[in-house]
Amino acid sequence: MENRQAKSIKKGLSGNGFQGNLAVLMQQVNIGIIGGGTVGGGVYKGLQVNGALMASRLGVQLRVAKVAVRDLKKGRAVNIPPALLTTDWQSVIDDPSIHLIGEFIGGTTTARTVVLNAFKKGKSVITANKALLSAHGEELFAAAAKYGTNLYYEASVAGGIPIIKVLREGLIGNRITRIYGIVNGTCNYILSRMKLEGADFGEVLADAQRLGYAEAEPSLDIDGHDAAHKTGILASLAHGFWVKPKDIYVAGITAISKLDIQFAGQLGYTIKLLGIVKKFESGKGKSAKIQVSVYPALLPNSHVLASVNGVFNAILVRGDVVGDTLYYGRGAGQDATASAALSDFADAALDLKCGTKSRILPFTPHEQDGAVLPISEVVSRYYVRLSVIDKPGTLARITAILGEANIGISSVIQPEGHEGSSVPLILMIHDATNSNVTKALGKIAKLSAVKAPPVMIRVESFE
Repeated sequence: MENRQAKSIKKGLSGNGFQGNLAVLMQQVNIGIIGGGTVGGGVYKGLQVNGALMASRLGVQLRVAKVAVRDLKKGRAVNIPPALLTTDWQSVIDDPSIHLIGEFIGGTTTARTVVLNAFKKGKSVITANKALLSAHGEELFAAAAKYGTNLYYEASVAGGIPIIKVLREGLIGNRITRIYGIVNGTCNYILSRMKLEGADFGEVLADAQRLGYAEAEPSLDIDGHDAAHKTGILASLAHGFWVKPKDIYVAGITAISKLDIQFAGQLGYTIKLLGIVKKFESGKGKSAKIQVSVYPALLPNSHVLASVNGVFNAILVRGDVVGDTLYYGRGAGQDATASAALSDFADAALDLKCGTKSRILPFTPHEQDGAVLPISEVVSRYYVRLSVIDKPGTLARITAILGEANIGISSVIQPEGHEGSSVPLILMIHDATNSNVTKALGKIAKLSAVKAPPVMIRVESFE
């Protein structure tokens, strides 16, 4: 006897034009792919290579029924049969024989329309579009709930690392207190080579562009915005309220010099661009405050994240029950991203097979009163590099300004062997609010002995 849920889903599928009984239907799930580029092509290739393996594991065969592309004549790295191609993405969504939609066109305009139209047709969507989720996630999750569909987005964060499944399912019995992520492979590649080779930022960036690790216009990566999209998604999922992009503090790596890499190494640290999500309890009856930030940070060389090099990603998640867990792998590229999307297609097919489209909700609000902690209130330790004229009284003036702001200095380095009109002065600063340190450095920058804007990098201790 069919259970009530199976009867319901059978009725719903029939209402959307699906033919045949539920048992027959669920032997094969037809998917429509919108976008035949890197990710869409990778999904198609992955199904050709491992589709039979997936079917044996799922009891469901995934079949690509249509692929919508912008230009039928454009050359593609993956050979998709012409009979599957169309330039009309709406026809793919409208096709009653297609059960699932993969949105892989990128951007936030047409992609948003694609997803919403699919939901209106009662079809769940798989996406890798972090920018779309960052900008419109709240709206899309609400629409999925309204139309009884689901949105799967494993491929939107950290490529092949199954971090969304970890937060939604694997750690479902935990309250998440900390997330630290190296989630942008371009920045990690640049910083890794600067450390290992003593190279300049510009030199390594040019190599990254030549090798395809960085775009010709690299600001999305090196200014931290790509990492911010991903960090905001993780923060929202972990803490149950939607984090707006404007509330995320973002700083990139363009100000990091080989001098900073060198001095950090002498002090026992490695510089990484981190996406950081920290929960701070606000006391009984008050909503929790969450720090959501992306910035370069000094990590102790002894910490496992300090050894993550090249284009690899790694994410540390701390739960109140499990403690620290670590996830490592390729964060970008066709195969890594396609692997994550295939996992989502598998989940979506199983949901249909089991007579439900929302076994695990895409997003569950559970901290409605949560709020993002302003960066001005974030407390940290700091590395500060100043370029100063080497003359008596300079250090005294600098320490006086810091003292007036109640900011303590843990150590001072003024290396020998630097000649010229100015020399580097390195300060390691005790815990202080970002607001106090920023104001103090503003005053220090105005001193006549200081010849360049101060460079400030936060120090992360993982406490």
